[in-house]
This record gives sequence, C-alpha cells and structure tokens, in this order.
Amino acid sequence: MPDALPPAGADLLALHRMMLRIRRFDERVIELFRAGEIKGTAHSCVGQEAIAAGACAHLTARDWILTHHRGHGHCIAKGAGMARMMAELMGRETGYCRGLGGSMHIAELSLGILGANGVVGAGPGIGLGAALAAQLGDGAVGIVFFGDGAANEGIVHEAMNLASLWRLPLVFLCENNRFGLSTRASESTAGGDLSARAAGYAMPGTTIDGNDVLAVHAAVGEAVARARAGRGPSFLEALTWRWGDHSMRANLPRYRSEAEEAEHLARDPIARAAALLHNRADALAEAAAATEAEIERAVAAARASPEPAFALLRSSVATAHAAWDEPGETTGAGREIGMVQAINEALHAAMAEDARVIVLGEDVGRIGGIFGCTRGLQERFGAARVRDTPISEQAIGGLAVGAALRGLRPVVEVQILDFVTLMMDMIVNQAAKARFMLGGTATVPMVVRGPQGGGIRLAAQHSQCLEAWFAHVPGLTVVAPATPYDAKGLLIAASRHDSPVVFLEHKLLYVEAKGPVPEPPYAIPLGRARVHRRGRDVTIVAIQAMLPRALAAARTLAREGIEAEVIDPRTIAPFDLEAVADSVRRTGRCVVVHEACVTAGIGAEIAARVAEAAFDWLDAPVLRVGNPDLPVPYNDTLERAVIPDAARIAAAARRVCYRDAA
Repeated sequence: MPDALPPAGADLLALHRMMLRIRRFDERVIELFRAGEIKGTAHSCVGQEAIAAGACAHLTARDWILTHHRGHGHCIAKGAGMARMMAELMGRETGYCRGLGGSMHIAELSLGILGANGVVGAGPGIGLGAALAAQLGDGAVGIVFFGDGAANEGIVHEAMNLASLWRLPLVFLCENNRFGLSTRASESTAGGDLSARAAGYAMPGTTIDGNDVLAVHAAVGEAVARARAGRGPSFLEALTWRWGDHSMRANLPRYRSEAEEAEHLARDPIARAAALLHNRADALAEAAAATEAEIERAVAAARASPEPAFALLRSSVATAHAAWDEPGETTGAGREIGMVQAINEALHAAMAEDARVIVLGEDVGRIGGIFGCTRGLQERFGAARVRDTPISEQAIGGLAVGAALRGLRPVVEVQILDFVTLMMDMIVNQAAKARFMLGGTATVPMVVRGPQGGGIRLAAQHSQCLEAWFAHVPGLTVVAPATPYDAKGLLIAASRHDSPVVFLEHKLLYVEAKGPVPEPPYAIPLGRARVHRRGRDVTIVAIQAMLPRALAAARTLAREGIEAEVIDPRTIAPFDLEAVADSVRRTGRCVVVHEACVTAGIGAEIAARVAEAAFDWLDAPVLRVGNPDLPVPYNDTLERAVIPDAARIAAAARRVCYRDAA
C-alpha cells in the first residue's frame, strides 16, 4: 500500500529534513567513531528516524522527553544543537553534559530533554515523576522512548500501571526494532504485539508503522492530545528496524539474514518521505546541503572544544551542604518526644515551608504509615501532595527521580528499608549520578527515608542495616540520626538539600528513643558529628541504635577509671572526619560500633580514615564492633546475641586501653 499524503497539520518537508538531520548526524558519528575521535561506544538510530521526527513534532518548549541509549535522534528532534551533541560524544567541555555523560546520557533540562539513559527501562520509571510534576504544575506532556527489550523490564509494567492509575500526561512510545541486542523480540516476548499489553493497564494501545513518519505523526498527535486533555497515558508500539548492529563498538556474529535486512532497508523512512515530495526536488537538495554544512560546523566546533578539567568532577557530584546553626536541645523547654513524633514534625514543617515538597510511599496517606511517621500529613496537605502508591518500589523510586528533575522535592518512605533493594537502580544509577552525568547542571532534591535495623523480632528480611551500601555511592548524602532531636533537625535539612539524601531511621529507636526536641522548626547541618560525652581515654564512634548502648558502656567504663568520649556521626556521608580525628588525637584510641555486619561495614571505612588522619596519635589499633557477619535471626535470644550490646562495646574499649577484656 502506498504512503498516504500528509494529513492536515503535518509538514512533510519539515519532517523529512528532521529525519535527514538525524541520519546524517549518526552516520557522521559512525565515521568519527571508526576514526577514533569518538570513544567508548555509541548506539546509532539510523533507520529509526521517523519515530523521533514524527513524535517530537507535537511537543512544545515546556514539554519533555526521556530517551534511552539509542537516543541521539530524539534529542535532536526535541531541539538539541548538533555542535553540543557532537562535543558531548567527543567528551568535550562544551558538550551538553560537559563531557561527563557521553552518548548514552545526553540531557538538557532547559530544552525538556530529561536525559538519555544507559539503563534499559529506566526512562518509563523516571517519566512517572516528571509527569506527576507536570500534572501538579505546568500541564506539560511527556514522551518516554524505550525499546522492545525494555518492554520486558518490570519497571515498565509498574510505570504503566501507576501512570494509568493517576491519569498522568505521559506517552509510552516503544521502538520495536525487532531485537534486544541480538535476541529476536519474538524469542523474548510472549503474546504478540506489545501494544496489546496496554489493555491490561486501561490505556489505549496501538501498533504503528514506525518507518512511516506520517503514521507516527498521526498516532502520537492523538496520544499527546489525549494526555493534554487530562485523559491519561497511551502506549504506542512503533515497528521499525535498526540498520546497524547493537552498538558501534559491537562486532557480533551475524544474527540477521541478508534477505531480511534487505527487506527492511527497502522501507527506508527517509526515502519513503522523499517519494511523496518528488515535486520538491529543489527543497530536498537545499535541505541536504544545509544539513551537511550544519554537521561539519558541529564537528569543527567539537574538535575545537577543550576537554573538561579534573576539578569539574567533584563539583558535579553534589551540591554544597547548607550551614545552619543548631538551636540546641535546651530550647525545647523540657519538652520530650519520641523519634516517630520528631520525624512527623519534621515532615509537617518541610511541607508547610515549601509547596514543592511531596510525600510518596506505600500507605503513607490514609493511615499515616505503618509506624505513624506520616500521620496527619494527608489531612493537612491533601492527597495530591501526600500520595499512597502501589507496592511498586521501582516505580516509587522513579517517581522521586523524575519529580525532582522537574522541580518538585519528593520525600519517599520505604516501608521497611530492606525493600530498598527493589529501587536500588533509581537511587544508585539515576538519582546519585544524574547531577554528575549532566555536568553539574541539574539538581535532584529528593529524600529516601525509612526504618532499618533489628531488635524488634522481624527476622532477616526486615532487620538489616544498609548504611555502608549507600555511603559507597558518590552523589548520595547518607543520614543516620540516633536521637529525636537530631532526627527532626536533620530531616528538615535533608528536605532543603538539592541532592539526593538517604535518610536512615532505626526501628528500635522508634520504640525506645525519647528526648528534648524544640517545637519550632530547625535544621541541623548535614555532615556534622555530635559529641555526646567527653572523655580522655578512648573515643567510641557509635551509629544509630548503638549510641545509647555506647553511652551505657561509657558509664560502666567510668566506674573502672576509663573515661570514654562518645561521638555520633549523625551523617554517614559526608563523614565528619575532623571531629572524630580530633577526638582520637586526644584519646589515642578508637572503637567504632555499628549494628551491621563487621565485614565491609561502615566501621571499616571509619577505621581506615581514622588511621590515615590520626595514625601518629594512635596507641592501639582501631577496633570495630558489629554483627558477626550473620543474617539477623528471628529468635529473640539469638537476635540479641548478634546485635552488639553495651558489654561488647565496653570489652572492646578495655582491649584498646590494654585492660583485661574479661
């Protein structure tokens, strides 16, 4: 069947020129890659240009896209300049991400390009948050591009469910080029057309010819109009074919026959559009010449751009921590509250202070969370800002990242922190790296908070302490308060911070901790330790629920003539090394105690840094006290046995003080 004439509103000549620009850009990239001027890898979208051109033609300046590793065409179609695109691929300072992102991570928030992504399937999750921000704010519409391989990732299904449930202004556009990497879609995907899955999520699903730019233009136009009207998301499956291999770096054995390649090459989307413009030969020739000149100017500009300086690296990881003055517990005028109430007060204060703060999580709204930390928030601030989500950890993480990139300040509650393993991609690969990969130009103001630790008989999958995982990831701030006073002040500070914060609360402290807390809002500087007890003989660094046990051990030691100084880091990353090192320089000895397993626990890092900073003052090795590398058992006697207690802490202190540990 011949292609139809352009429908009303479709400028075929403009669409053809956009496709030509995308193709010639990627063809030039292939040449430069082979010549060694572009390194690493890149993924060509040659053969798939009609999808980017036809879809993005419907988007305004305020609308946005999320794309994937094969995303050059989408970025160009959304307005990215070729010179900055080429500079980024060459790793140069003038690139969109200042040479820190490369081919798979190009983004420009001012153009509504929220990012290409090297993690398969990540875009739909992040798109949830971006669409939520649009729904609550400027009314923009977003398109998320992903491939047939990504369509089998769980995050895509979680995203489709939640987008439909909340009627988010989002278009899911699956580019089905028939292969994940080398595996055929027919061998990896059950059920035939991917678009048929949309029915299960109560949204329209359509399969279109992705090599017909007019068909793409028409279908996406309908989906975008639906989203703008507040009718929710759509799912489009665009059938296409990538002309090259999976990546420019790949040199794989042949997995497609010559006959099928020839069949699909005959459906060249640019040639099909040109055939409809046969009477515009002069315009086509002019567009081709202009495109060649534009690309060569881009290459020349990229070659002339300097490489980024090493100093850029640290400045692109995280924003600076604000330096507020602590009010001090004495301003509480004798008022004592528990940890849960302190956290609740902090959330109330943060939401009252800034309308951009939203709270997301399972059961956080109607019942106020299973531990009561979000109680009363939905009644005061409304269901739009305090949202009960499905049990979809990946989607919740994506909501936070996308919403933060679009200007909101989400606070996510992980119901039990062990479940954070299900959203680790969004925290570790997306939130922590977004600012860096965008050359320091973006902020990701989000907080992921929830209860960790043992002591209340919840067994191995509900009792872990995971601070060392997050402290290992550049770009994350990791907070672990041990008192209600610190919890309130640090959480308010975290809600104001412009980079992602993992805020760890301890279940046992929910039950046991109580102390003086000022009623008015206040913020405690992130990255500053607190000395709870002064001493001259040994420094004890205690994390979270270990603090009261360390203080109890210090009282026991004092009766024996050993005066212990007890320090709570409060913030795990950045770690206040100077406060601890200063103490060790005075005491000459150090014990680090945490509840997590000893091996590769945060105590190992603290011990190493203390040794580096204060080695000449140490009179004994730094000792670590922690769980003896076992999952937390259910049995109450055994649980108490694996979690450090005051007696074990005191014994370690005696050992470094050359006393009889018995």
